[in-house]
Amino acid sequence: MSEVLDRTKIYIDGSWVDSQGTGRIDVVNPATEDVIAVVAEGTPDDVDRAATAARAAFPAWSALSGTERGEYLRKAAALIKERLDDFTALVSRDMGMPLGFAKPIQIGMPLANLAAFAELAATYDFDAHEVGNSLIVREPIGVVGAITPWNFPLHQVVLKVGGALAAGCTVVLKPTEVAPLATYALADIFDEIGLPAGVFNLVSGFGPVVGEAIAGHPEVDMVSFTGSTRAGKRVAVVAAETVKKVALELGGKSANVILDDADLTKAVTDGVAKCFLNSGQTCSALTRMLVPADKVDEASAIAAKVAQNYSVGDPTAATSVLGPLVNSNQLKRVRGYIEQGIAEGARAVLDGRETGQDSGYFVGPTVFAGVTEDMTIAKEEIFGPVLSIIGYQDEDDAVRIANATEYGLAAGVWSGDQERADRVARQLRAGQVEVNGGAFNTNAPFGGYKQSGIGREAGVLGFEEFLEIKSIQR
Repeated sequence: MSEVLDRTKIYIDGSWVDSQGTGRIDVVNPATEDVIAVVAEGTPDDVDRAATAARAAFPAWSALSGTERGEYLRKAAALIKERLDDFTALVSRDMGMPLGFAKPIQIGMPLANLAAFAELAATYDFDAHEVGNSLIVREPIGVVGAITPWNFPLHQVVLKVGGALAAGCTVVLKPTEVAPLATYALADIFDEIGLPAGVFNLVSGFGPVVGEAIAGHPEVDMVSFTGSTRAGKRVAVVAAETVKKVALELGGKSANVILDDADLTKAVTDGVAKCFLNSGQTCSALTRMLVPADKVDEASAIAAKVAQNYSVGDPTAATSVLGPLVNSNQLKRVRGYIEQGIAEGARAVLDGRETGQDSGYFVGPTVFAGVTEDMTIAKEEIFGPVLSIIGYQDEDDAVRIANATEYGLAAGVWSGDQERADRVARQLRAGQVEVNGGAFNTNAPFGGYKQSGIGREAGVLGFEEFLEIKSIQR
C-alpha cells in the first residue's frame, strides 16, 4: 500500500487553508482498492469564503492585459510539461487509465488546451466589431463556478479554469471528489507561479453540498458544469434562482453510422476503439454501432475479435489497454447494464463481467449484437466498455435511429464516398461528428445538442462562453 496523501486543505484567496467542516473523503485507487489520499468534505461556508475572495480579486485580474493573463497560463503549462511523468502517474493511479494512454490523453490534451488559452488571451480582440454607431465589446463575465467530473479530471478542469482565467474571470472550482489529485497538483502550480490571490479557488466536497452552494451563490456570475444529465438539470434549477449563465456538458449515447459502402473491418475496428477509450468512461464514446441489417453478424464477429485483444489489467502495465472502472458504484452499474441487456434479449458475443482480476473494479470488453432500439442498453448511457450493435434498413433509417435519442453529444459516419459521409454527418443532431475516423481536435468547440448540454468548451467558442457582450453607442 502506498503512502496516503493528506490533501485536506482547500485553496482560498491564495493560500491552502482548513475547511470549516471536519468531514473527510477517501480517495481510492480503483485498481487496488487502496485509499491513496484524503481530501476535505467542504461546506457552503467554504464556498462563501471562496466566492467572496474571487469577487474581490476580479477587478484587478480583469484589468490585466490578455498578454499578462496568458503569461500565467504559459508558466503553468511549462511546469506541467516539466512534470509530465509525475502528472501521468498521479492521474492513472487516481482514476485508472493505463499509463500509455494517460500521458497523451489525460495530460497531453489539457496541456494543449492550456497553451491554446494562453495564446487566445494574448491575441483575442475584445473590441473587434462595430455595428453602425455601436462598438461591440466583450468583457469577462465575472466569477465563474466550475464543477468538474472524474473521467477526464485535469482536462475538464483546464477547459473551464483555463478558459475563464484567459478571459479575465476569476474562479471557484469544485473538482471531482472521486479522482481529484491531478487538480490539486495544478492548484499547487498556480500557487507556485504566483497567480494573484483570489483568482483561483478550490473547494473539495460532494456535489449536493459544495456543487449546489456554488451554483446558487449570488457572487457567482456563471456556473460551468460537466457530469451526468441528471446532475446538470439540478445545477440549472439551482442556478436559475440567481439568474446566472449556465454552461452544461452532459451525457451521451453516441451513434457510429457505418454505411453500406464503408470498409467494414476498418470501420468496426476503429469503432471499437472509440467505444472503449478510458474503459468506456467517456461522455462522447461511440457506444451505438449502426450497421446494415444484413451485416450485423459480420460486424459483431469483427468487433468481438478486435475487442478480445483489449487486455484488461494493472494501469501501470505496458500491456494493459483497459484499466479499472473508477469505483465500486460504477462497477455495479456497468455489470447491471450487461445483465439487463442479456435479460432483454440482446446477444452478448463478448461478455466482460468476469476478468480474473483479484482486486480492483474491472470490467472487460463487452459486445452486444441483436440490439433493438427499445432495449435499455440502446437508450441509456452505460459509461463502461459496452458496445451495442444495431441493424438498420437503409441510409434514412440509420439517420433516424442515430437521432432517436435524448442526447446529441457526438457521432461518427463511415462511407467509401466522402461526399456521402459529409451529407449524412450534417443530418446527425450532435455537437461533433467524426467522418471516417477523423481525429479529435482539441481546438474545435466541444459540446452537445438536446440533453447533452448547453454551450461549448475549448477553442475560441469555448473561450467566448466566459465573455459578456456590451454595445457602446457613440
